[in-house]
Amino acid sequence: MTHALIIGASGGVGAALADHLAAEHTVTRLGRSTTGLDITDEASVAAALADLDPVDIAFVATGILAPDERGPEKALDAIDATAMAHTFAVNSIGPALILKHLAPKLTDTARVGVLTARVGSIGDNRMGGWYSYRASKAAANQITHGAAIEIGRKCKKAVIVALHPGTVETPFTKDYKAPKVSAAEAAANLTDVLMGLAPEDTGGFFDYAGKVIEW
Repeated sequence: MTHALIIGASGGVGAALADHLAAEHTVTRLGRSTTGLDITDEASVAAALADLDPVDIAFVATGILAPDERGPEKALDAIDATAMAHTFAVNSIGPALILKHLAPKLTDTARVGVLTARVGSIGDNRMGGWYSYRASKAAANQITHGAAIEIGRKCKKAVIVALHPGTVETPFTKDYKAPKVSAAEAAANLTDVLMGLAPEDTGGFFDYAGKVIEW
């Protein structure tokens, strides 16, 4: 069977992705509360990925809206340097470290989806605010795009993309007023999109319906 890896498998979307893929693939589940993975600590990432079998499918389903007991900034005067640095450590540096240590484990036809967010799109930002979250997700998009180029030189049929899962019913979005989908539905949508992309789509940014999102 093909091997699927879920980073962030203890979260709502990550757990749903792992469960969805388990029907047809061997799944490795890694998460902070289940396996002790700390994506902000390179030693932790390296140890978690060191002995993996070759990976055919991977989802990086990690991230925070803001540090505990803080919300996203609504104005410039709400920016706190320590909180912003932590948000970047989780949302940007974490995925970069994962891709660094995952790259040698990927098969030639591997598919990797890094969950970012539409609000990380600079072109789509018409509301302002949410400085740390927006900027950290934009950075994650750039990291994913660059990794796709580098990995593609060796794994020419690989697909490495940034994915927007939509608004999913999880504790993360409990205060959101936007329409939401279940984690199980989001997992099915994201899997369909990732598996339906072609090598020429690598490095792109797509939503849960497979539509391209502007950078």
